[in-house]
Amino acid sequence: MRSIAESLGIDLLFLPAYSPNLNLIERLWKWVKKKCLYGQYYEDFSDFKNAISTAISQTHLSYKEEMKSLLTLKFQTFEKTQVVTL
Repeated sequence: MRSIAESLGIDLLFLPAYSPNLNLIERLWKWVKKKCLYGQYYEDFSDFKNAISTAISQTHLSYKEEMKSLLTLKFQTFEKTQVVTL
């Protein structure tokens, strides 16, 4: 898989086993929940489904700036780390 990815110019990013904050789809779902669930009541399931579909379909239009900062691969890294034990 690595050689195929390399030949296609794809950079593979290996994430820790549990790291939802690093997983872009988890960030998107958190944003969708914030937009569609928090403080919202839907009369029926179709209204709920439409709200989610609308939010997702508008990400590149109405929410473009939010998506730019939310769905980025630029993370803070620490070159020099030190473990402090008490």
